[in-house]
Amino acid sequence: MSSSTSAALFSMTVMLSPVSPGPEDIKEKTHHLKNGFQNPWDSWRTPSFGDITRFWRQLITGKIKFPDTTPPTVIVQKPTFLPTRETPNLRATWLGHACYYVEFPSGLRVLFDPVFEDRCSPLSFMGPKRYTDVPCQIDEIPTIDAVVISHNHYDHLSHPTVTEISKRHPNCHFFAPLGNKDWFTSIGIKNVTELDWWDERDLVLSPSQGSGPEVEGAGEGAGSGPSDITARIGCLPSQHTSNRGIFDRSKTLWASWYIESGGKKLYFGGDSGYRTVPELPADTDDWAPEYNFPTCPAFKEIGKYRGPFDLGLIPIGAYQPRWFMSTMHADPHDAVRIFEDTKCKKAMGIHWGTWVLTNEEVLEPPKKLKEALSRHGIPEVGVFDVCQIGESREFE
Repeated sequence: MSSSTSAALFSMTVMLSPVSPGPEDIKEKTHHLKNGFQNPWDSWRTPSFGDITRFWRQLITGKIKFPDTTPPTVIVQKPTFLPTRETPNLRATWLGHACYYVEFPSGLRVLFDPVFEDRCSPLSFMGPKRYTDVPCQIDEIPTIDAVVISHNHYDHLSHPTVTEISKRHPNCHFFAPLGNKDWFTSIGIKNVTELDWWDERDLVLSPSQGSGPEVEGAGEGAGSGPSDITARIGCLPSQHTSNRGIFDRSKTLWASWYIESGGKKLYFGGDSGYRTVPELPADTDDWAPEYNFPTCPAFKEIGKYRGPFDLGLIPIGAYQPRWFMSTMHADPHDAVRIFEDTKCKKAMGIHWGTWVLTNEEVLEPPKKLKEALSRHGIPEVGVFDVCQIGESREFE
């Protein structure tokens, strides 16, 4: 890539992709309901009103206790971003929780699930507060071509953050699952594409003089010049739910994603469960042979039809108590199964180390991840890792 291309301002065209192979039941849309969406697998159980009240009762009575966040916890360092679009490898920087900034060898720059606020809450004065600092501000990120959103929970989708990104990077294009586009347009963001599970789009970033991105379908059949950056993005299943209020549960879709660009393919798990674990005695190994709970089949389908991936960003935290959280949040043992099912060559752990959302100790996820890797005969270091907030890793 030439220095002139590195310095150029790019605009994005989002085009329909040729149809890729997928599961046999893809056209049945079993995850669609009349007024929303569902997880169509035996591995999912919708939390009942009784489950929710029981959780809050145990929280109030002290049976469920929030973990100690007294420093030191997770190390936070100032991230270093590349000054140009040139990089020979896939480069990924963890910015806390599920947020990763990924620099592709093609020059594409993507931000996943960015939330830069102190609290992940609809209220600035109430709700989960960071126990680790945000490693940088939005204005310190030199280039953001695309923002990918897994779902609309407040720890993954932030009104102030996306508004600031759109203001500072007006050519940035936002990708979200079905039903979320109206939310973006209601706050003045129009560069939005929403997709269903297994939908794909081809992206072309072309040097421009500051014109906004074209909408999907507008550039269909357009050629790709020598300075263009090309990519493919795909929306994929996950086992979760959605809501931003009391009465909108599961009205918008949740998803995992993949992006392929510059010869590298990345999988973003976002936020997902893998199976549903009932209440068991304390310290029970719920992966012992006698506990054969159904697992989500979507991840093996992802590996079969879209894998292998050079890098997976896979959730490992917010999983206790298991009887309540397992259906929607993977623990480290689940995460290793997701890693294997999706055929990721390498992985980094996300969805931990930032806000207290559940009651496991804040440094427990990486410890349990090593235990899970060892159990599966995978090296504890160098394959599926965690890093410091603000740290960058390169993947050849």
